[in-house]
Amino acid sequence: MSGNVGGASGVGGAGVAEDGVSQKEVPQGGGPKEGAGVELGRVRQLWHLLEPLHAVLYYAPEAFEEAAALGYGIEERWPSYFPFRAAPLGAVGSGRVASAFYSFSPRMVDDHIKSAWETASPEQVLAARERAVDRAYRAILGDRVTSPELAEAASLARRAAEAVNTAGRQLAAANADVSWPEAPHLQLWHAATILREHRGDGHLAALLVAGLDPVESLVSFAAIGAASVERFESRGWSPEEWAAARGRLIARGLVDEDGIATDAGRQLRRQVEHHTDRLAAAPWQSLGPDAVGRLADLLGEFWVAVLGSGLLPSETTLGIGKV
Repeated sequence: MSGNVGGASGVGGAGVAEDGVSQKEVPQGGGPKEGAGVELGRVRQLWHLLEPLHAVLYYAPEAFEEAAALGYGIEERWPSYFPFRAAPLGAVGSGRVASAFYSFSPRMVDDHIKSAWETASPEQVLAARERAVDRAYRAILGDRVTSPELAEAASLARRAAEAVNTAGRQLAAANADVSWPEAPHLQLWHAATILREHRGDGHLAALLVAGLDPVESLVSFAAIGAASVERFESRGWSPEEWAAARGRLIARGLVDEDGIATDAGRQLRRQVEHHTDRLAAAPWQSLGPDAVGRLADLLGEFWVAVLGSGLLPSETTLGIGKV
């Protein structure tokens, strides 16, 4: 995961991850045990399962319709992505958003945020994104939006989200302050959003500890094959900035002249992802292993439905299935 941006890398298409697990399969738990009997593999699995449920906001046609009704451009996803994701922070400036989103070029953030709150207020955007998710979930899941399985999944996910410690995590805190919707399918989306931003905030802390600045975080992630360089270029960095970051990583012995990660570079990225899992574990530890396992089982059919919708791209920048 890098930059905590919307979308789910690899989960929408065919292929085999680096560990040999098919990306078409529902990810399984496993890995070293750590705290309250919940394995870190389970922590990562829940991220894999919940991320696509969150990401529909950035790709569903219903979301673009709601964005257009507010006055945002819909020729590409970025004009709506930035206000939809940043709205819980309030009418903040581009510097605050660039800090929270981390891996985007500040110029790109400024292009989309400087007039975002003149087009619509954060309150209007929050209402629009709830309408968008409601409509998108109903289109994707049909009658399952009122199923007892979805209601149970929403209840468990909400318990985990309400256990999130938001200290030092600005996007998790902002989303946790948004009022809970009443419908179970919207509670499931809101819980997924709080939990993914909680994980993302922790991921930024892990990147900082690793000494990776925003553009270096992308260069190093591309270097291990998390996604193509072309995909990472969507974050708005110039070729000169990318080359300079690569040069800094070459000097540290983390990538070679061709931009491929060295053994040290791969090890550093493994440490970042492990640190991210550890920092994301507390909400799941609060549920305990049985409830976490039950939630994973319940989410499987909804995960499959979202992937089967074809809305999500087969390659984005989070590295799901690759890390």
